[in-house]
Amino acid sequence: MKLSDENEIRSFLEREGFTFKKKLGQNFLVDGTVAPRMAAAAADENTGVIEIGPGAGVLTRELSYVAKRVVAIEIDEKLRPILEKTLGDRKNAEVIFADVLKTDLRAVINGRLSDCEKITVCANLPYYITSPVILKLLRENLPVKSITVMVQKEAADRICAAVGSRSAGAITAVINYYAEARPLFFVPKTAFLPEPKVDSEVITLNLRKEPPVKVADEEFFFKVVNACFMLRRKTAVNSVSSALSLDKETVKAALLKIGADENARGETFSMDVLAKLSEELRYGK
Repeated sequence: MKLSDENEIRSFLEREGFTFKKKLGQNFLVDGTVAPRMAAAAADENTGVIEIGPGAGVLTRELSYVAKRVVAIEIDEKLRPILEKTLGDRKNAEVIFADVLKTDLRAVINGRLSDCEKITVCANLPYYITSPVILKLLRENLPVKSITVMVQKEAADRICAAVGSRSAGAITAVINYYAEARPLFFVPKTAFLPEPKVDSEVITLNLRKEPPVKVADEEFFFKVVNACFMLRRKTAVNSVSSALSLDKETVKAALLKIGADENARGETFSMDVLAKLSEELRYGK
């Protein structure tokens, strides 16, 4: 069976009695040109790969040709017999049926991928869990070198935007704290079954050895970042004071002390300004 042939995979899924679950954001990759490019970007013969949401196993197979070992995490048990058929001959690939957001990924790495020189993540992420999954991967301080994911085009543009630019959001700054994000290539909606309403893009996040800014309290820094973007049309004074329940004069004084414009919107702040504001507000608490 040719997994990248839409008609073949559709017939195969129908024979297996599989139906797509909208609540799980299931859109399976069927374009034969996309998976090899993702696999090449994510792995080599020394790499252990964690894949999230293998679907029918199209990307998983490609990863298994390139990587030393692949562990795919799939939430839908209904895909078990399908993946047994599509991946049965790939001895270096295995599937764990679990919710990735509840999975101990460090244990997976230390157990199933312990013989690999480096670890990466590769996934065609369901749109509804894009941010939670990426943030989990970044904030758990896992020994992961890079994360190569396919996400909604709009999300890719936001994640890869320059912090402080018009396209940036809170997620841009948070991800930038942990990794350098860059777009790889565009993927049209016709590459999926069923076809979604929007196009996608493959991006890569190369994890940093050190954050680009230094803060004493990371959790408070992220609160300040989120506060700056909470009321996008308001000034940072209004947005931050509202989100963090601070007096406006306190926020204004902090901005003036770090040399920032008190009338600026928080979404225009660079990482350096966000970090300085966080430190000043934390110090003044």
